[in-house]
Amino acid sequence: MIDLEKKTTQARFGQLVGITQPAVSGLLMRGVMVAGDTLGNWLLSYCGHIRDIAAGRQAGEDARTLDPAEEKARLYAAQADKIEMENAVARGELAPVSVLEDVLTRAGTKVSAAMDAIPTALKRRLPNLTDADLTIVRRELAKARNAVASLSLEDLEADEENEGE
Repeated sequence: MIDLEKKTTQARFGQLVGITQPAVSGLLMRGVMVAGDTLGNWLLSYCGHIRDIAAGRQAGEDARTLDPAEEKARLYAAQADKIEMENAVARGELAPVSVLEDVLTRAGTKVSAAMDAIPTALKRRLPNLTDADLTIVRRELAKARNAVASLSLEDLEADEENEGE
């Protein structure tokens, strides 16, 4: 439920009426709407402004800023994007970030436990390994674990770009 008595952001208002945040900012700068006013008052001011444009009482820059055909095309494109995303979710191609984060955390925990068991398994199978040898193995495993733990999305994207070259 939308509360018309509350204040809102430029971006949310733009999303509500189908215009961009910069267009909302322009309306505020031109005095069409009053900064800090309620959502209800912004809607009333905006609708009055649109009626004036439609009636030909305002022209020039305002008419170009709020081109109905352009705004309608933007709306159709956004609706098409939304449907495409819903279809991708239904096909299992997209998942919420929280689900992906949970899966990666669990996978990381399992991999870490498996890596921790490697020195012990090596010592059991190769009793002639010295403590110095196992220390080297532990150090290399720690380096690998730290490298994976510090990965970021930017690192992965950079790796993909490097593979493409």
